[in-house]
Amino acid sequence: MTPFEMNNQTDVTEFIFLGFSNHPKLQGLFFLVFLIIYLTTLLGNMLIITATKISLALHTPMYYFLSNLSFLDVCYTSTTIPVMLVNFFRKKKTISYEGCFSQTFFLVTCTGTECVLLVAMAYDHYVVICHPLQYPVLMSVKVCVLCGLVNSVIHTVLAATLTLCGPNQISHFLCDIPLLLELSCSDTSLNESVLHVVKAIIDLSPYLFTGVSYVLIISVILRIPSTQGRNKAFSTCVSHLTVVVVFYGTANFNYDRTNMGYNLDIGILVFVLFCVVTFMLNPIIYSLGNKEAKGPLRKLAGKGGFSNKIGN
Repeated sequence: MTPFEMNNQTDVTEFIFLGFSNHPKLQGLFFLVFLIIYLTTLLGNMLIITATKISLALHTPMYYFLSNLSFLDVCYTSTTIPVMLVNFFRKKKTISYEGCFSQTFFLVTCTGTECVLLVAMAYDHYVVICHPLQYPVLMSVKVCVLCGLVNSVIHTVLAATLTLCGPNQISHFLCDIPLLLELSCSDTSLNESVLHVVKAIIDLSPYLFTGVSYVLIISVILRIPSTQGRNKAFSTCVSHLTVVVVFYGTANFNYDRTNMGYNLDIGILVFVLFCVVTFMLNPIIYSLGNKEAKGPLRKLAGKGGFSNKIGN
């Protein structure tokens, strides 16, 4: 490292986001679009959380996991979108050094926890359909949160030890581990190795576990004699399977783009699909795919829904 790089590293007190910088005349439109998406995400997920709390019909492990999934979606979007909305009105779109690492910590925590939680929900469906007498589910949400926290602590601590020589420009609208590694002039081999290990544990393992679970589930469903019984069993799983496909599909498309080359606009669009649109769609998918949730959600969303539900 040259003396200039060492001096430059000590001056890094903030990071500059380049996301959406290619379209300065559309900042107002971007703000309006993302504000609507954010408010829709908050409303949809808060409705599910509230309905799960106050409706006795939804006091089951499946909806307990679902309410925690909605809480994670709220936390994830609240970590990213408000900062982005504020920066739409700033000529210099910045975030402090501490703010960047705090955002990274919560992003990795929410993402890791959601991955493990989706696996827990797959296991929940497996037990309900294949081994109903062994219900309730053995998996705990506390285990999911612990996995997410351990994952984020490891990544954030390792990233904080990097030497940042500049420039301090991030080709995105948020902070993330791979983006910080690109700014480092020190050896990042350990960080990259940990990323690969975590990818194998947090990404590949859920794929395999979820896939095996649904193979077993489908094999049991196909043996159900009545058409009504098969349809009911399939409807129990379709929402979760849809969310899993959307979540992992957009996540992998976002992080596995090294062979495509990098274009700022395409990179931003892909990540918006992952960390903005996906979490807005989750409550819609679950509310449309679960008959048990439709009634409480309609009452809650309708006029006087809160008071009527509580009164019952």
